[in-house]
Amino acid sequence: MELQWIIVKTGDTLPRIASAYRMTNALLCALNPEATAQPYLLAGQMLRVMPGTGRRYAVPPGETVQEAAERFALSEEQLRESNPEISKVKDWGGCCINIPQAGGKTIVNIEGEYGYRELIRDIQRLEARYSCVKSGEIGTSVMGKTLPYVRIGQGPRHIHVNASVHANEWLTTPVLMRFIEEYAEAYSSDSLWHSYDPQRWMQETTLWAVPMVNPDGVELVQEGVVNHHKYASELLAWNGGRSHFTHWKANIRGVDLNDQFPAHWDEEVARRSVFSPGPRDYAGTAPLTEPEAQALAQWTQEHAFAAVVSLHSQGQEIYWNYRDLEPRESAPLSRKLAKASGYKAVKLGGSDAGYKDWFIQAFGKPGFTVEVGLGVNPLPVEQFDDICVEVGMLLAELLSHGEREAGASG
Repeated sequence: MELQWIIVKTGDTLPRIASAYRMTNALLCALNPEATAQPYLLAGQMLRVMPGTGRRYAVPPGETVQEAAERFALSEEQLRESNPEISKVKDWGGCCINIPQAGGKTIVNIEGEYGYRELIRDIQRLEARYSCVKSGEIGTSVMGKTLPYVRIGQGPRHIHVNASVHANEWLTTPVLMRFIEEYAEAYSSDSLWHSYDPQRWMQETTLWAVPMVNPDGVELVQEGVVNHHKYASELLAWNGGRSHFTHWKANIRGVDLNDQFPAHWDEEVARRSVFSPGPRDYAGTAPLTEPEAQALAQWTQEHAFAAVVSLHSQGQEIYWNYRDLEPRESAPLSRKLAKASGYKAVKLGGSDAGYKDWFIQAFGKPGFTVEVGLGVNPLPVEQFDDICVEVGMLLAELLSHGEREAGASG
């Protein structure tokens, strides 16, 4: 197949482009060594691509895009997304196009990288496909991005799970979204999820998910400060002049959101000894100065959550305690979650100001920080499927805990 030239758009990254054109990252980088040498892509630059073959179809003259999509049991949107180089062209007659997997393709997938735009797209698709999935927003980020929540279930026991509090831990977002999709699919088809019964989950619990607490930070890690970024000069200074941000955990103002909560915040500041914005560990000038932390705290106060989980990476560990303020059920429940997921339940000391810490202190209910996967953040996407199973089993056990407790007391 002949090489083609494409123009980079804002938000494009090498992994996203490789996925869109069915290429390996290695091949795309080999074709574009100058782009590989850059920290991030620039909108307007041109790249060489060699689209993968996969399943191909030569569109006959006169056949519309909609007709071609119907031929393969696809939506027009699916077909256009699989052919970005001609997606806006009206007449595809004579073109040889890529045909994606048909029919029941899962919605939540990693296409190179998973960021804010993928999250918003997938929330919309899940709501369109499953009537049991509802969404809303808890607030906005520093840069004005809405902070969406997803709700599934209608039971009296309310559970909250959040993800991507730390920017370079963005893999936790599609992991959480994939569980929601699998839950919705199993419920809608009246089938079991592994050995668990989503019909009971729906009746007994309501799951509230905030899949991306730190969207500005995630975007920074994936896309850098190119293309006239509003905070480019500050971020480069806070990052020690380095143009790579893959190690960045904080929000866009250099504040670590998991050190922002009013649970012995002063002691955490003294322990960290980080007094200015940067990639990690700066707790801000006071608790809850950042809009993302404010929104999550206020939203939590508005709901009577029976338990909360904050997904982080990495370590395959479950932190369940806080200064001996956790309820008696936290320890045995953490062991159940550990058994279900294969992770290790750990009693952690010497840490304050986290979301889980504040929730336990303020509400006296079980709270868990779950460190998924192993390796260096951002975790490699090759771990995605395994982590989905591990986290899925953990959340399934948590959702089922209430009904088991009710059955035991009855």
